[in-house]
Amino acid sequence: MTSIQMPQLGETIVEGTILKWLKREGDEVARDEPLFEISTDKVDTEVPSPVAGTVTKILVDEGATVPVGTALMEISEAGAAASGDAAASGDAAASGDGATSSGDAAASGDAASSPASGAAPTTEPTPEPSGGAASSEGSSAAPPPAAVTPPAAPAVPAAPAAPVAPAAAASVPAAVATVPDRGPRSQILSPLVRRLAKEHDLDLAQIAGTGSGGRITKADVMAVISSGGQVAPATAGATAPVTAPAQPMPAPSAGIGEEIVPVSHIRRAIAEHMLTSTQTSARAWTMVEVNVDHLVKLRERIKATFQERYGLKITYLPMVVRATVDALLEYPDVNARLDGDNIVRHRFVNMGIAVSYDAGLIVPVIKGADGMNTIGVARAIADLAARARSHQLRPDEVQGATFTITNPGPYGSVASVPIINQPNVGILSFDAIVKRPVVIDDAIAIRSMVNISMSWDHRVIDGEAATRFLARVKENLETWDFAEDLGV
Repeated sequence: MTSIQMPQLGETIVEGTILKWLKREGDEVARDEPLFEISTDKVDTEVPSPVAGTVTKILVDEGATVPVGTALMEISEAGAAASGDAAASGDAAASGDGATSSGDAAASGDAASSPASGAAPTTEPTPEPSGGAASSEGSSAAPPPAAVTPPAAPAVPAAPAAPVAPAAAASVPAAVATVPDRGPRSQILSPLVRRLAKEHDLDLAQIAGTGSGGRITKADVMAVISSGGQVAPATAGATAPVTAPAQPMPAPSAGIGEEIVPVSHIRRAIAEHMLTSTQTSARAWTMVEVNVDHLVKLRERIKATFQERYGLKITYLPMVVRATVDALLEYPDVNARLDGDNIVRHRFVNMGIAVSYDAGLIVPVIKGADGMNTIGVARAIADLAARARSHQLRPDEVQGATFTITNPGPYGSVASVPIINQPNVGILSFDAIVKRPVVIDDAIAIRSMVNISMSWDHRVIDGEAATRFLARVKENLETWDFAEDLGV
């Protein structure tokens, strides 16, 4: 029997949500065949089966969010049933204690599973760390430690204080108990949670975590930030008024011509990420106009040959990426992130490409884009976009961007103001290419023009640097000959 557990899909991933079971109890499953879809705060993806066999038990309902390592389902491996029958037959032929011992050994062999099969071990899921305290949940043989009653603290004479009104006194316990007792709190915190707490000077020890094992989530930190950073310090308890508990909001009801659509896991993650960005960065915006008439003519001339030779449709986006990478290496403050009181400049370019798909928006990352030619960039974009739309991306493929490009042009946008993809300090928007009259050598001509704009973080970048950077991108696109780089 093989136990399928919630996989660790990334260094900072601590839990996942079962979106959909693709197999049911009793279904046959082949090795590497998808078993279920899961969603994390990074990406949605399908999880394949490590073994071939039959689904015998599903342990978690659809929509449930569980920690990494939680047992989700059990699969009886192909051939295991026959082996079990043979073992049982051999046990029946034996007698007395020997038969019992042999039967136990056969059952143990089934439960252990073969390491060569690639299946996950059937041991109990490893509990999340809990502040360094040793965990005994994985062993039923170890008795629980005896409770130790701490010695009573010696009485300390209280300093004279002004009398406290009864109503104020009644509120003191509620204010002091800012973090409810939820048992051992998970110390696994995502980099975003730590960064938000640092930027807003929040004490994480005073924030009640609503995640698995008491883990503090982005939503918990954002709730504190939205309330003005107030975490109800104990010193404010003496004067805090007694307030009635908030009443739950009534469930919305659809009126005539209305439809209620629950917020999806991905939409919630997008909302949190966008809100965090607007509340974190000092966003400014700059745009330049670029003459790409020669690129339009080049694409028309080579698109059939390029697709036949490389199996790809050539678009303008790989050219924009190449031109932007060159500018990022020239202006390192745009290819950076802010870390507390330090600016971290990246000496490489991991280019994030915003991709729209059925669940919303996702930003897969071209790692090492500074080491690719235009053909390599085109292949990477096509691969990541296709797998994003089929929910096949891995979590590490949507992390680590040093800069981001969004491309609303195919949908007709001529000017856009994108939100910065944290922790980047800039995002470039490539809008629609349109023919319009322009002045060239004191004459009016019709050219294919495009607006390229950038939202940038004024905490790191100033207007001059942002404009020079965009001017470099413009110059590259207007003067580079991409024909040789495209191999045609």
